[in-house]
Amino acid sequence: TRAWHLPEDCHPTHWAAKEMCRTIVRRDPTKPAFWYLSFVGPHQPMWPLQAYMDLYRDLTMDDPVIGDWAKEETELPYFLRTRRARLSISDAPAHEIELGRRAFYACITHIDHQIRTVIGTLREQELLDNTIIAFTADHGEMLGDHGLWTKAYMYERSNKIPLIISPPPGDQRLPRRSMDDRLVEIRDIMPTLLDLCGLETPPSVEGVSLTSKQRRDYLYGEHGEAAESSSRMIRDERYKLIYYPMGNIVQLFQLDADPRETCNLADDPAHTQTRQRLTELLIQEMYGDDE
Repeated sequence: TRAWHLPEDCHPTHWAAKEMCRTIVRRDPTKPAFWYLSFVGPHQPMWPLQAYMDLYRDLTMDDPVIGDWAKEETELPYFLRTRRARLSISDAPAHEIELGRRAFYACITHIDHQIRTVIGTLREQELLDNTIIAFTADHGEMLGDHGLWTKAYMYERSNKIPLIISPPPGDQRLPRRSMDDRLVEIRDIMPTLLDLCGLETPPSVEGVSLTSKQRRDYLYGEHGEAAESSSRMIRDERYKLIYYPMGNIVQLFQLDADPRETCNLADDPAHTQTRQRLTELLIQEMYGDDE
């Protein structure tokens, strides 16, 4: 990471928010609108404004969490070993790890403040009470947890993302300030927004509208196609099973008791039935070469 070296208004986070506000102001008032704003940060390499790095300068950073299963390099699944080696940062000194985490938080705070300018523009244009706002992300960041960085893993730091939806005032289908603990995927956002807008969802859409009471029993996740770089996941409301084809390695975590996934229960006799149940679900989801 390094501080952004050009004027603030040239920073991609500033620029994206500014162009979004410009688009809102220049809208066609005779038509309904759908606006999409995507921030590239926080993403490696991270280049926060110095002012935002300074906000975290005197704060003690939280340390990465290293699970019992991740302490011995030779015991890691092949996919994780190769990712660690390719990124060449598994043995980074503590001050560099702290700097990386500080920069990540600084980038997020910068985005938070720019979202405020977009909401302020909606308010100034008298659109805020007639606008649905959905905030989410495409993935998380390991930030050194279990000696891993970036994305593409089935661990919570990488694949658990925020989802905040703010409906217009008076719409009780998604009560304001409410929390929902259902298992949700990105593909659920489209039917949810269509429902809130009073539009019909095409029958080809696989997502589930959050305005309904429907709950998934589990989520299935996949990454990669070649055996040496693949992983698969089944997650229900309490447990997550991760499968690495290379080496035929299984990990099992009890997320309600161990949300940072520090203890692998795959070989614990007390969880044999849970492993078997989730393995059977995983097999049902496999297709193509996975079979």
